[in-house]
Order: sequence, then structure tokens, then C-alpha cells
Amino acid sequence: MSKTILQLEQLFPKFNQLQKEYGDSEFLPIYGAGKVSSPDVMLIFMNPTGRNIASLQGWKGLRAPWIGTKQVWKLVNKLSIISNEQLNQIISAKADEWTENFAKEVYESVSMNNCYITNFAKCTMSDARSLPNSIFLQYKNLLLEEIYLVKPNMIVSFGNQVSSLLLSKTLSVSNYVNDEFEELVVDGISYKIYPTYYPVGQGQRNMPLAEKRLLRILNK
Repeated sequence: MSKTILQLEQLFPKFNQLQKEYGDSEFLPIYGAGKVSSPDVMLIFMNPTGRNIASLQGWKGLRAPWIGTKQVWKLVNKLSIISNEQLNQIISAKADEWTENFAKEVYESVSMNNCYITNFAKCTMSDARSLPNSIFLQYKNLLLEEIYLVKPNMIVSFGNQVSSLLLSKTLSVSNYVNDEFEELVVDGISYKIYPTYYPVGQGQRNMPLAEKRLLRILNK
């Protein structure tokens, strides 16, 4: 039985180099993960922080978004991308109790349920302070390459900064509350982009709004 491919390893060297240039030196970069071929949806967040234990030097498993954290997985569970059992394990576990096997199981579920999760910028920082646009833009061509390789059916971009930079125009996610979308052409293919409230950190108060919009979009 062949193993499930969960990441685009051909992009790792470029992300590793950008971590050296823009990330915190004590951490490693975090790569996108999930279904790497034509998933129903790609979720694009901002950039990882050191709260993700997969960014630590000693971690030998998947270096994927949100490992060792809790809040985003509540939303992912509401979208039926991970199971209730997995969410309960995540909620009850301390960050350092995530095992490399459990992280792999979670992302196998993400893949099986037709989702790919990534960050616009892959450089891991020590805290959640916003990155300047200039750093995100260093990652834009790689993000477009990631989209081209994954070819998702639709893309959810979380937050004003991510959405505006991805679409190359200033926008406010507050104007996208039902099933409104923008279009982005990557290498001749048009993708529907759904700008959505950022659901964690300072945006955690917007979690219900993000959930409502995503459930509508995904027809769950």
C-alpha cells in the first residue's frame, strides 16, 4: 500500500532558504499539507509562529500548519475535515503532547476530506506580530506555484492582508459574508478566491463569522 503524499517536497528548498532570510533563526519553516492534488478547498493563513511545535529543531515529523495548537482545529472540525475524536485529542493535549504520528494522522484526515492547508508566508516567527507586506511578497510567486501544483477547486484566503496581497488589490473581508468571491488566474487557470475573516489570534472573535461563511461556501 503506497503512502499518502501530504506535502510538495519540491518546494521545500526554496522555503528553507527564505526562512534563513526572513524567519527567526531558532525555528524551521512550516510547509503546506493535506491533499496535494485537486482538493475541494485550499485554506490560506498568514505565517507560522513558534507555537507550532513542528517548527522546533528536534521535530522529525510533518512540518505542517497549526501542529500543537488548538483554535484553528475547532473550525476545521466544524467543516468535517477532522473527526470529533481527533478534535477531542487536540483539545485535551498540551502542545508538547502532540506526537509525530498523531500529526500525520490529523493531516491524513485533512487529505482524505479533500482539504489542503497552508500559510502565505512559510517563515516561522517567535510571536504573532504581523509581518510587513514586503516579506509576504517574497513568498507570493511560491504561493502561486503552490496553487498551480495543488489545483484546488476553491481557495479560502483568511484576513485582509492575505486576501489583498493574493489578489493584488486592497479589500476588506467584511464585504464578503455570504458566497461572494473573487477570481485569480494562475498559469491560465481561473480559481475562485473566498476572502474570509481571520479566525484565530486577534481575529478569534470572528470565528463564528468565518465558520458561517465557510459552511455556506462548502455546502456542508
